[in-house]
Amino acid sequence: MVRNCTRREALQRLSAPVFVPAAALGLGGRVAPNEKIRLGAIGLNGMGQGNLKNCAQYPDVVVTALCDVYQKRLEAALAPHKGTARGYHDYRELLGSKEVDAVIIATPPHWHTLMAIHAAEAGKDLYLQKPMSMYPDETLAIRNAVRRHRRICQIGTQIHAGANYRRVVDWVRSGKLGPIGVVRTFNVLNQGREGIGKAPPQDPPPGFDWERWLGPAPAIPYNSLLAANSYNHSFFWAYSGGHTLGYGPHIVDLPVWALELGPPLVTFSTGGRHVVGGDGDAPDTQEAVWQYPKVTMTWMMSFGNSFGFDDGRGEPARRLGIYFHGVNGTLFANYGRHQVIPEGKFMPDPEPPPPVIPPSPGQEREWLDCIRSRKEPSCNAEYHANVSLALTLANLSYELGGRSIRFDPKTEKIVGDEEAARRARPVYRDPYRFPVEYLERA
Repeated sequence: MVRNCTRREALQRLSAPVFVPAAALGLGGRVAPNEKIRLGAIGLNGMGQGNLKNCAQYPDVVVTALCDVYQKRLEAALAPHKGTARGYHDYRELLGSKEVDAVIIATPPHWHTLMAIHAAEAGKDLYLQKPMSMYPDETLAIRNAVRRHRRICQIGTQIHAGANYRRVVDWVRSGKLGPIGVVRTFNVLNQGREGIGKAPPQDPPPGFDWERWLGPAPAIPYNSLLAANSYNHSFFWAYSGGHTLGYGPHIVDLPVWALELGPPLVTFSTGGRHVVGGDGDAPDTQEAVWQYPKVTMTWMMSFGNSFGFDDGRGEPARRLGIYFHGVNGTLFANYGRHQVIPEGKFMPDPEPPPPVIPPSPGQEREWLDCIRSRKEPSCNAEYHANVSLALTLANLSYELGGRSIRFDPKTEKIVGDEEAARRARPVYRDPYRFPVEYLERA
Protein backbone atom coordinates (compact mmCIF):
# COMPACT_ATOMS: atom_id res chain seq x y z
CA MET A 1 0.00 0.00 0.00
CA VAL A 2 1.02 3.61 -0.55
CA ARG A 3 2.18 5.14 2.72
CA ASN A 4 1.77 8.89 3.10
CA CYS A 5 4.67 10.46 4.94
CA THR A 6 4.11 12.01 8.33
CA ARG A 7 4.26 15.77 8.81
CA ARG A 8 7.64 15.38 10.55
CA GLU A 9 9.02 13.41 7.58
CA ALA A 10 7.69 16.03 5.19
CA LEU A 11 9.27 18.84 7.18
CA GLN A 12 12.56 16.95 7.26
CA ARG A 13 12.39 16.65 3.49
CA LEU A 14 11.87 20.38 3.28
CA SER A 15 14.94 21.19 5.34
CA ALA A 16 16.72 22.53 2.28
CA PRO A 17 20.27 23.82 2.09
CA VAL A 18 20.60 27.55 2.67
CA PHE A 19 20.91 29.20 -0.75
CA VAL A 20 23.29 32.13 -0.82
CA PRO A 21 23.01 33.98 -4.15
CA ALA A 22 26.21 33.99 -6.18
CA ALA A 23 26.09 37.79 -6.38
CA ALA A 24 26.23 37.99 -2.59
CA LEU A 25 29.46 36.01 -2.68
CA GLY A 26 30.94 38.30 -5.31
CA LEU A 27 30.94 35.51 -7.90
CA GLY A 28 28.50 37.11 -10.34
CA GLY A 29 27.44 33.76 -11.74
CA ARG A 30 29.72 34.03 -14.78
CA VAL A 31 31.40 30.97 -16.31
CA ALA A 32 34.96 31.68 -17.42
CA PRO A 33 35.51 31.38 -21.21
CA ASN A 34 37.89 28.44 -20.84
CA GLU A 35 35.71 26.57 -18.33
CA LYS A 36 32.94 24.11 -19.03
CA ILE A 37 29.39 24.85 -17.96
CA ARG A 38 28.62 22.43 -15.15
CA LEU A 39 25.08 21.28 -15.80
CA GLY A 40 22.44 19.73 -13.60
CA ALA A 41 18.98 18.46 -14.52
CA ILE A 42 15.86 17.93 -12.41
CA GLY A 43 13.23 15.64 -13.91
CA LEU A 44 14.57 12.99 -16.28
CA ASN A 45 11.55 11.73 -18.18
CA GLY A 46 10.88 12.54 -21.86
CA MET A 47 11.52 16.28 -22.16
CA GLY A 48 14.14 16.26 -19.43
CA GLN A 49 16.10 13.60 -21.29
CA GLY A 50 15.73 15.53 -24.53
CA ASN A 51 16.89 18.84 -23.07
CA LEU A 52 19.79 17.11 -21.30
CA LYS A 53 20.93 15.38 -24.49
CA ASN A 54 20.71 18.62 -26.46
CA CYS A 55 22.96 20.36 -23.95
CA ALA A 56 25.37 17.52 -23.15
CA GLN A 57 26.37 17.08 -26.81
CA TYR A 58 28.50 20.24 -26.68
CA PRO A 59 32.17 20.07 -25.67
CA ASP A 60 31.85 23.13 -23.41
CA VAL A 61 29.28 21.37 -21.18
CA VAL A 62 29.83 18.74 -18.49
CA VAL A 63 26.92 17.05 -16.71
CA THR A 64 27.64 17.06 -12.98
CA ALA A 65 24.29 16.44 -11.25
CA LEU A 66 21.02 14.67 -12.06
CA CYS A 67 17.85 14.39 -9.98
CA ASP A 68 14.70 12.31 -10.26
CA VAL A 69 12.20 10.78 -7.83
CA TYR A 70 12.35 7.42 -9.66
CA GLN A 71 15.55 5.50 -8.96
CA LYS A 72 15.34 3.43 -12.15
CA ARG A 73 15.05 6.53 -14.30
CA LEU A 74 17.84 8.28 -12.40
CA GLU A 75 20.24 5.38 -12.86
CA ALA A 76 19.51 5.21 -16.59
CA ALA A 77 20.18 8.94 -16.97
CA LEU A 78 23.42 8.74 -14.97
CA ALA A 79 24.86 5.91 -17.07
CA PRO A 80 26.18 8.09 -19.95
CA HIS A 81 27.77 10.49 -17.45
CA LYS A 82 29.71 8.14 -15.21
CA GLY A 83 32.66 9.83 -13.62
CA THR A 84 31.22 13.35 -13.82
CA ALA A 85 27.63 13.29 -12.53
CA ARG A 86 26.20 12.62 -9.10
CA GLY A 87 22.61 11.47 -8.57
CA TYR A 88 20.08 13.10 -6.24
CA HIS A 89 16.53 12.38 -5.12
CA ASP A 90 16.03 15.78 -3.48
CA TYR A 91 16.36 18.68 -5.93
CA ARG A 92 17.39 21.08 -3.15
CA GLU A 93 20.53 19.05 -2.52
CA LEU A 94 21.38 19.34 -6.21
CA LEU A 95 20.82 23.11 -6.10
CA GLY A 96 23.05 23.30 -3.04
CA SER A 97 25.97 21.73 -4.90
CA LYS A 98 28.93 23.97 -5.74
CA GLU A 99 29.54 21.72 -8.77
CA VAL A 100 26.48 23.06 -10.65
CA ASP A 101 26.39 26.31 -12.63
CA ALA A 102 23.08 25.85 -14.40
CA VAL A 103 20.09 23.53 -14.20
CA ILE A 104 17.39 22.14 -16.47
CA ILE A 105 13.97 21.91 -14.79
CA ALA A 106 11.74 19.46 -16.64
CA THR A 107 9.45 18.18 -13.91
CA PRO A 108 5.62 18.09 -14.01
CA PRO A 109 4.25 21.67 -14.05
CA HIS A 110 3.03 21.74 -10.45
CA TRP A 111 6.68 21.79 -9.32
CA HIS A 112 7.92 24.51 -11.70
CA THR A 113 7.46 27.54 -9.48
CA LEU A 114 9.20 26.32 -6.35
CA MET A 115 12.07 24.73 -8.27
CA ALA A 116 12.62 27.75 -10.50
CA ILE A 117 12.66 30.18 -7.58
CA HIS A 118 14.91 27.95 -5.51
CA ALA A 119 17.28 27.64 -8.48
CA ALA A 120 17.45 31.43 -8.82
CA GLU A 121 18.05 31.80 -5.08
CA ALA A 122 20.85 29.24 -5.30
CA GLY A 123 22.58 31.31 -7.99
CA LYS A 124 21.89 28.79 -10.77
CA ASP A 125 20.94 29.78 -14.29
CA LEU A 126 17.92 27.80 -15.40
CA TYR A 127 16.24 26.25 -18.40
CA LEU A 128 12.58 25.92 -17.38
CA GLN A 129 10.32 23.68 -19.41
CA LYS A 130 6.92 25.02 -20.36
CA PRO A 131 4.43 25.77 -19.03
CA MET A 132 6.28 28.42 -17.07
CA SER A 133 3.68 28.16 -14.30
CA MET A 134 0.07 27.22 -13.56
CA TYR A 135 -1.19 30.42 -11.90
CA PRO A 136 -0.80 34.14 -12.68
CA ASP A 137 0.91 34.88 -9.36
CA GLU A 138 3.33 32.00 -9.94
CA THR A 139 4.30 33.56 -13.27
CA LEU A 140 5.06 36.90 -11.64
CA ALA A 141 6.95 35.27 -8.78
CA ILE A 142 9.23 33.30 -11.13
CA ARG A 143 9.92 36.34 -13.27
CA ASN A 144 10.68 38.48 -10.22
CA ALA A 145 12.98 35.86 -8.70
CA VAL A 146 14.94 35.55 -11.93
CA ARG A 147 15.11 39.34 -12.11
CA ARG A 148 16.12 39.80 -8.48
CA HIS A 149 18.88 37.19 -8.54
CA ARG A 150 20.08 38.14 -12.02
CA ARG A 151 19.81 34.68 -13.48
CA ILE A 152 19.80 33.62 -17.13
CA CYS A 153 16.49 31.84 -17.75
CA GLN A 154 15.21 30.30 -20.96
CA ILE A 155 11.68 28.90 -21.16
CA GLY A 156 11.50 25.58 -23.00
CA THR A 157 9.30 26.48 -25.95
CA GLN A 158 11.62 24.94 -28.53
CA ILE A 159 9.57 26.03 -31.54
CA HIS A 160 10.47 29.64 -30.66
CA ALA A 161 13.91 28.89 -32.09
CA GLY A 162 12.54 27.65 -35.43
CA ALA A 163 13.10 29.53 -38.69
CA ASN A 164 9.39 29.47 -39.63
CA TYR A 165 8.30 31.45 -36.57
CA ARG A 166 11.02 34.01 -37.24
CA ARG A 167 9.81 34.60 -40.79
CA VAL A 168 6.28 35.09 -39.48
CA VAL A 169 7.54 37.73 -37.06
CA ASP A 170 9.28 39.41 -39.99
CA TRP A 171 6.01 39.41 -41.96
CA VAL A 172 3.93 40.83 -39.12
CA ARG A 173 6.43 43.53 -38.17
CA SER A 174 7.00 44.56 -41.80
CA GLY A 175 3.55 46.14 -41.88
CA LYS A 176 2.63 44.39 -45.12
CA LEU A 177 -0.42 42.77 -43.55
CA GLY A 178 -1.67 46.19 -42.49
CA PRO A 179 -3.14 46.84 -39.04
CA ILE A 180 -3.94 43.51 -37.35
CA GLY A 181 -7.12 43.62 -35.29
CA VAL A 182 -7.75 39.90 -34.75
CA VAL A 183 -5.52 36.88 -34.07
CA ARG A 184 -7.00 33.38 -33.87
CA THR A 185 -5.09 30.45 -32.39
CA PHE A 186 -6.06 26.80 -32.09
CA ASN A 187 -4.87 23.35 -31.08
CA VAL A 188 -7.04 20.28 -31.75
CA LEU A 189 -6.59 16.55 -31.28
CA ASN A 190 -9.03 13.63 -31.11
CA GLN A 191 -8.28 11.52 -28.06
CA GLY A 192 -11.43 9.42 -28.49
CA ARG A 193 -14.20 8.56 -26.09
CA GLU A 194 -12.01 6.47 -23.76
CA GLY A 195 -9.44 9.20 -23.23
CA ILE A 196 -6.17 7.84 -21.85
CA GLY A 197 -8.00 4.97 -20.17
CA LYS A 198 -8.22 4.15 -16.48
CA ALA A 199 -5.31 3.18 -14.29
CA PRO A 200 -5.90 0.22 -11.94
CA PRO A 201 -5.31 0.77 -8.21
CA GLN A 202 -1.68 -0.08 -7.56
CA ASP A 203 1.38 0.88 -5.59
CA PRO A 204 4.20 2.93 -7.10
CA PRO A 205 7.03 0.90 -8.66
CA PRO A 206 9.92 0.12 -6.30
CA GLY A 207 12.14 3.14 -5.99
CA PHE A 208 9.46 5.63 -7.07
CA ASP A 209 8.93 8.30 -4.39
CA TRP A 210 5.29 9.23 -5.03
CA GLU A 211 5.09 11.60 -2.06
CA ARG A 212 7.99 13.60 -3.42
CA TRP A 213 6.47 13.53 -6.93
CA LEU A 214 3.26 15.09 -5.56
CA GLY A 215 5.12 17.82 -3.72
CA PRO A 216 2.98 20.97 -3.29
CA ALA A 217 0.04 19.58 -5.30
CA PRO A 218 -3.00 17.78 -3.81
CA ALA A 219 -2.28 14.30 -2.43
CA ILE A 220 -3.93 11.41 -4.28
CA PRO A 221 -3.12 7.68 -4.50
CA TYR A 222 -0.51 6.70 -7.07
CA ASN A 223 -1.85 6.74 -10.64
CA SER A 224 0.36 5.12 -13.26
CA LEU A 225 -1.21 7.11 -16.09
CA LEU A 226 -0.64 10.45 -14.38
CA ALA A 227 2.95 9.50 -13.57
CA ALA A 228 3.75 8.22 -17.05
CA ASN A 229 4.62 11.29 -19.11
CA SER A 230 3.94 14.95 -19.86
CA TYR A 231 1.22 14.10 -22.39
CA ASN A 232 -0.80 12.31 -19.72
CA HIS A 233 -0.16 15.06 -17.16
CA SER A 234 -2.29 17.45 -19.20
CA PHE A 235 -5.39 15.34 -18.53
CA PHE A 236 -5.11 16.10 -14.80
CA TRP A 237 -5.92 19.72 -13.96
CA ALA A 238 -4.21 20.05 -10.56
CA TYR A 239 -0.86 18.78 -11.89
CA SER A 240 -0.72 20.57 -15.25
CA GLY A 241 -3.42 23.18 -15.81
CA GLY A 242 -4.83 21.05 -18.63
CA HIS A 243 -4.26 21.09 -22.37
CA THR A 244 -4.31 24.87 -22.75
CA LEU A 245 -1.18 25.15 -20.59
CA GLY A 246 0.22 22.01 -22.20
CA TYR A 247 0.11 23.27 -25.78
CA GLY A 248 -0.73 26.97 -25.60
CA PRO A 249 2.80 28.17 -24.69
CA HIS A 250 4.10 27.06 -28.10
CA ILE A 251 1.22 28.56 -30.08
CA VAL A 252 0.28 31.75 -28.24
CA ASP A 253 4.01 32.54 -28.16
CA LEU A 254 3.99 33.54 -31.83
CA PRO A 255 1.40 36.37 -31.73
CA VAL A 256 2.74 37.67 -28.39
CA TRP A 257 6.19 37.77 -29.96
CA ALA A 258 5.24 39.16 -33.37
CA LEU A 259 2.88 41.84 -32.05
CA GLU A 260 4.97 42.57 -28.93
CA LEU A 261 1.95 42.10 -26.70
CA GLY A 262 2.02 42.67 -22.97
CA PRO A 263 -0.45 41.05 -20.57
CA PRO A 264 -4.08 40.97 -21.74
CA LEU A 265 -6.38 43.64 -20.34
CA VAL A 266 -9.46 41.38 -20.26
CA THR A 267 -9.58 37.57 -20.35
CA PHE A 268 -12.56 35.25 -20.79
CA SER A 269 -12.55 31.45 -21.05
CA THR A 270 -15.12 28.68 -21.01
CA GLY A 271 -15.35 24.97 -21.85
CA GLY A 272 -15.69 21.63 -20.11
CA ARG A 273 -15.10 17.91 -20.09
CA HIS A 274 -17.79 17.19 -22.67
CA VAL A 275 -16.96 14.01 -24.61
CA VAL A 276 -13.67 12.46 -23.48
CA GLY A 277 -13.76 9.86 -20.70
CA GLY A 278 -11.04 8.02 -18.82
CA ASP A 279 -8.86 9.24 -15.98
CA GLY A 280 -8.31 12.92 -15.38
CA ASP A 281 -10.53 15.95 -15.03
CA ALA A 282 -9.07 18.56 -17.40
CA PRO A 283 -11.49 20.01 -19.97
CA ASP A 284 -11.48 18.44 -23.41
CA THR A 285 -12.84 21.70 -24.81
CA GLN A 286 -11.67 25.19 -23.93
CA GLU A 287 -12.18 28.52 -25.66
CA ALA A 288 -10.59 31.80 -24.64
CA VAL A 289 -10.74 35.44 -25.69
CA TRP A 290 -8.08 37.98 -24.78
CA GLN A 291 -8.47 41.72 -25.23
CA TYR A 292 -5.34 43.78 -25.80
CA PRO A 293 -5.09 47.43 -26.83
CA LYS A 294 -6.37 47.37 -30.44
CA VAL A 295 -6.04 43.57 -30.78
CA THR A 296 -8.42 40.73 -29.91
CA MET A 297 -6.95 37.21 -29.72
CA THR A 298 -8.85 33.94 -29.44
CA TRP A 299 -7.90 30.37 -28.50
CA MET A 300 -9.71 27.16 -29.43
CA MET A 301 -8.74 23.83 -27.90
CA SER A 302 -10.42 20.47 -28.44
CA PHE A 303 -9.40 16.93 -27.56
CA GLY A 304 -12.63 15.50 -28.96
CA ASN A 305 -12.26 16.49 -32.62
CA SER A 306 -9.21 17.19 -34.81
CA PHE A 307 -10.68 19.22 -37.67
CA GLY A 308 -8.00 21.77 -38.48
CA PHE A 309 -9.55 24.31 -40.88
CA ASP A 310 -6.80 25.13 -43.41
CA ASP A 311 -4.33 22.89 -41.58
CA GLY A 312 -5.77 19.55 -42.62
CA ARG A 313 -8.69 17.22 -42.05
CA GLY A 314 -9.60 13.57 -42.29
CA GLU A 315 -7.74 11.06 -40.12
CA PRO A 316 -7.38 12.09 -36.46
CA ALA A 317 -4.15 13.96 -35.86
CA ARG A 318 -2.88 16.89 -33.86
CA ARG A 319 -3.51 20.11 -35.77
CA LEU A 320 -2.70 23.66 -34.76
CA GLY A 321 -2.47 27.11 -36.19
CA ILE A 322 -2.31 30.87 -35.82
CA TYR A 323 -4.20 33.33 -38.01
CA PHE A 324 -3.16 36.99 -38.20
CA HIS A 325 -6.05 38.92 -39.77
CA GLY A 326 -4.79 42.24 -41.15
CA VAL A 327 -6.50 44.87 -43.26
CA ASN A 328 -4.26 43.96 -46.21
CA GLY A 329 -4.25 40.20 -45.81
CA THR A 330 -4.29 37.14 -43.57
CA LEU A 331 -1.24 35.14 -42.53
CA PHE A 332 -1.75 31.54 -41.44
CA ALA A 333 1.06 29.70 -39.67
CA ASN A 334 1.76 26.46 -37.87
CA TYR A 335 5.06 25.12 -36.57
CA GLY A 336 6.58 24.36 -39.96
CA ARG A 337 5.03 26.61 -42.57
CA HIS A 338 3.17 29.85 -43.18
CA GLN A 339 1.01 31.23 -45.95
CA VAL A 340 -0.17 34.75 -46.78
CA ILE A 341 -3.58 35.31 -48.38
CA PRO A 342 -3.80 38.88 -49.72
CA GLU A 343 -6.99 40.91 -49.48
CA GLY A 344 -6.90 41.63 -53.20
CA LYS A 345 -5.94 45.18 -54.10
CA PHE A 346 -5.19 46.03 -50.44
CA MET A 347 -1.88 44.14 -50.76
CA PRO A 348 -0.25 45.30 -53.98
CA ASP A 349 3.13 43.76 -53.02
CA PRO A 350 2.73 40.19 -51.67
CA GLU A 351 6.46 39.42 -51.80
CA PRO A 352 7.96 38.29 -48.46
CA PRO A 353 9.82 40.94 -46.50
CA PRO A 354 13.58 40.51 -46.05
CA PRO A 355 14.65 38.46 -43.02
CA VAL A 356 15.26 40.59 -39.94
CA ILE A 357 14.99 38.25 -36.94
CA PRO A 358 18.34 36.41 -36.84
CA PRO A 359 18.50 32.60 -36.78
CA SER A 360 18.83 30.74 -33.50
CA PRO A 361 21.39 28.02 -32.83
CA GLY A 362 18.62 26.16 -30.98
CA GLN A 363 16.75 26.82 -27.77
CA GLU A 364 19.23 25.01 -25.53
CA ARG A 365 22.39 26.21 -27.29
CA GLU A 366 21.13 29.78 -27.15
CA TRP A 367 20.67 29.40 -23.39
CA LEU A 368 24.20 28.02 -22.98
CA ASP A 369 25.66 30.89 -24.99
CA CYS A 370 23.77 33.39 -22.83
CA ILE A 371 25.10 31.79 -19.66
CA ARG A 372 28.55 32.81 -20.85
CA SER A 373 27.69 36.23 -22.30
CA ARG A 374 25.08 37.14 -19.61
CA LYS A 375 22.83 38.41 -22.40
CA GLU A 376 19.13 37.56 -22.26
CA PRO A 377 17.97 34.60 -24.38
CA SER A 378 15.05 35.23 -26.74
CA CYS A 379 12.50 33.29 -24.67
CA ASN A 380 13.55 34.69 -21.31
CA ALA A 381 11.35 34.87 -18.24
CA GLU A 382 10.70 38.60 -18.69
CA TYR A 383 9.31 38.07 -22.19
CA HIS A 384 7.56 34.76 -21.64
CA ALA A 385 5.71 36.04 -18.58
CA ASN A 386 3.35 37.76 -21.04
CA VAL A 387 2.58 34.43 -22.72
CA SER A 388 2.15 32.72 -19.37
CA LEU A 389 -0.10 35.43 -17.95
CA ALA A 390 -2.47 35.13 -20.92
CA LEU A 391 -2.77 31.36 -20.48
CA THR A 392 -2.98 31.28 -16.69
CA LEU A 393 -5.57 34.08 -16.66
CA ALA A 394 -7.60 32.05 -19.17
CA ASN A 395 -7.47 29.03 -16.86
CA LEU A 396 -8.51 31.20 -13.93
CA SER A 397 -11.49 32.50 -15.91
CA TYR A 398 -12.43 28.90 -16.74
CA GLU A 399 -12.21 27.90 -13.07
CA LEU A 400 -14.52 30.80 -12.19
CA GLY A 401 -17.19 29.58 -14.58
CA GLY A 402 -16.31 31.84 -17.50
CA ARG A 403 -16.07 35.14 -15.66
CA SER A 404 -14.25 37.96 -17.44
CA ILE A 405 -11.07 38.93 -15.61
CA ARG A 406 -9.57 42.41 -15.84
CA PHE A 407 -5.83 42.79 -15.34
CA ASP A 408 -3.97 46.05 -14.83
CA PRO A 409 -0.55 45.83 -16.56
CA LYS A 410 0.80 48.76 -14.52
CA THR A 411 0.07 47.29 -11.09
CA GLU A 412 0.14 43.69 -12.36
CA LYS A 413 -2.97 42.94 -10.36
CA ILE A 414 -6.48 41.68 -11.10
CA VAL A 415 -8.94 44.51 -10.57
CA GLY A 416 -12.59 44.53 -9.53
CA ASP A 417 -12.79 40.86 -8.54
CA GLU A 418 -11.52 39.90 -5.09
CA GLU A 419 -12.17 36.18 -5.58
CA ALA A 420 -10.25 36.11 -8.86
CA ALA A 421 -7.36 38.01 -7.26
CA ARG A 422 -7.28 35.53 -4.38
CA ARG A 423 -7.43 32.48 -6.64
CA ALA A 424 -4.66 33.81 -8.88
CA ARG A 425 -2.32 32.46 -6.21
CA PRO A 426 -2.16 28.70 -5.54
CA VAL A 427 -2.68 27.08 -2.17
CA TYR A 428 0.16 24.60 -1.75
CA ARG A 429 -0.20 21.42 0.24
CA ASP A 430 1.19 21.66 3.75
CA PRO A 431 4.06 22.09 4.55
CA TYR A 432 4.97 23.72 1.20
CA ARG A 433 4.71 27.50 1.04
CA PHE A 434 4.08 29.82 -1.88
CA PRO A 435 6.95 32.38 -2.00
CA VAL A 436 4.82 35.49 -1.63
CA GLU A 437 7.92 37.63 -1.11
CA TYR A 438 8.49 37.55 -4.89
CA LEU A 439 5.19 39.17 -5.76
CA GLU A 440 6.57 42.65 -5.31
CA ARG A 441 8.07 43.97 -8.53
CA ALA A 442 11.83 43.53 -8.43
